[in-house]
Amino acid sequence: MKKEFVDNLSKKIIINYPPQRIISLVPSITELLFDLGLNKEVVGITKYCVHPKEQIKNKTVVGGVQKLDFATINLLNPDLIIANKEENDKDEIIQLSKNHNVWISDVKQFDEALNLIKNLGELTNKIEKAKEINKKIIDKFYNFKILQKNIKIAYLIWKNPYITINQNTFINDMIEMCGLENIFADKTEHYPRISLNDIKKAKPDFVLLSSEPYSFNANDAKEIKDKLPFSKIKFVDGEMFSWYGSHILKSYDYFKALF
Repeated sequence: MKKEFVDNLSKKIIINYPPQRIISLVPSITELLFDLGLNKEVVGITKYCVHPKEQIKNKTVVGGVQKLDFATINLLNPDLIIANKEENDKDEIIQLSKNHNVWISDVKQFDEALNLIKNLGELTNKIEKAKEINKKIIDKFYNFKILQKNIKIAYLIWKNPYITINQNTFINDMIEMCGLENIFADKTEHYPRISLNDIKKAKPDFVLLSSEPYSFNANDAKEIKDKLPFSKIKFVDGEMFSWYGSHILKSYDYFKALF
């Protein structure tokens, strides 16, 4: 049957329900779809969709998160494509929407991630499984505080120039859920460019070097440590801070061990 849904950008789509041929253009959402039990229905993924490792092996790759392979997407004949406002290219999504049903997500806060899980459960007829995942997340993060006091941190996602995140990002919400304090939360830009002097002035307890999108290495850490001798440098798994969906369950245990 046909059923109407509204995505996170308030755009309506009408899809075959429940969808039988799904393409995910977002790595964290791909993992969530499999955790919802949609192994058979997921037919297309991006080359950056790396979880869950075993289940993605037999899925068709439709390009990157950006630079999509439109010919392959058309051959897959999806009845639903799931994208993200920030991660995917706007012009490519507009082009896709001319011939396909594209549901666009937009997640900048922890509660929005919970809502996304709920929405995708409804969108794919996996409502009870989505409720189960959300209950596990809520039980962990809201009932068991990870840290009892704030630790000031600078979270770096890029080098040359150094780039961090402000309060209007999902990463920042995950930082706060840990009990950490982002020293650059009040910056105007979502992803502000900063210098090592900016970090030095803010006096963080830790500088966290993310594994993605830029993968910091030992030489990078030494360069930063030379400029910031009083801050501790720690490599962190960027997926644990930036992947929404069911990956959040893994993040809780990771955060517990991190500090």
